[in-house]
Amino acid sequence: MTVTRRRFLTIASAAALVPLAGRAAPAAPVTQWRGVALGAEARLILAHPDADRMVAAALDELARLEAIFSLYRPGSELMRLNQAGALDAPSAEMVELLSLAGLVHRATGGRFDPTIQPLWAAYAQAGAAGRAPTAADRAAALARTGWEGVALAPGRVALDRPGMALTLNGIAQGYVTDRVSARLTGMGMTDLMCAMGEIAATGHAPDGGDWPVTLTNGRAVPLRGRALASSAPRATCFDRAGRLGHIIDPRSGLPSDRPLALVSVSAPSAALADALSTAGCLMTRPELDRAAAAFDGVRVEAFDPLPA
Repeated sequence: MTVTRRRFLTIASAAALVPLAGRAAPAAPVTQWRGVALGAEARLILAHPDADRMVAAALDELARLEAIFSLYRPGSELMRLNQAGALDAPSAEMVELLSLAGLVHRATGGRFDPTIQPLWAAYAQAGAAGRAPTAADRAAALARTGWEGVALAPGRVALDRPGMALTLNGIAQGYVTDRVSARLTGMGMTDLMCAMGEIAATGHAPDGGDWPVTLTNGRAVPLRGRALASSAPRATCFDRAGRLGHIIDPRSGLPSDRPLALVSVSAPSAALADALSTAGCLMTRPELDRAAAAFDGVRVEAFDPLPA
């Protein structure tokens, strides 16, 4: 695969990312952590008198969630579900995330569908061999795709066809961002920007205003008590020519042919913004607007065509 970009979001300045535990408190040294969360770039910048404890708590929460949602970590809940076709006693987090996925699936007319993992694997395997999947490859993968094949209950998740598998890459990074942010705010961080694949902002920036985030199209999207996620059909490609993008339509088995450079959505939660921005890469602007209207507090911040 060819990676053309991961992050569409740029922070206006490093100083703007410094969360403060309380504006009345003396300034604390800045502590910065950079790493990877579910395969995406992750970042924390803290100005807090006990920053080491805050970072440790964030990393502990990240590790806990990766043990649930990672598509590659041996023994994760998702790996066990995909391997066995069923998962007994799923975590509350898995049930919550899959429940949200079902709501977004319905709102987007089936365009958001975590069961596309067999299709994604078919494209990845073909790309590694220097070719595109054949029609037979796509048909075989489509036969193992479809959200209607997921049975979800508090005590069990099951896939109803052999070879079905889920990928949560279009929603889990946002969910992890939400949960890490919640962990830190629960420890007393009142003003925080957390970027664990997507971005969630609570409280105020150091200057007392909204958190300043700038999209690569130059548009400023101030955040306060909101989250932001961005996607594009050709952010990651299975071919060197950049024609076979990583966002695949679960209805046709084909990569998105939408001529889009950037889809950005803000919402009360990063998980919801993540899922809607992913599905938006398969939609027209009116279709995405209708899907967004199914949820409270969602805004489409960017729906940019590819440059001519």
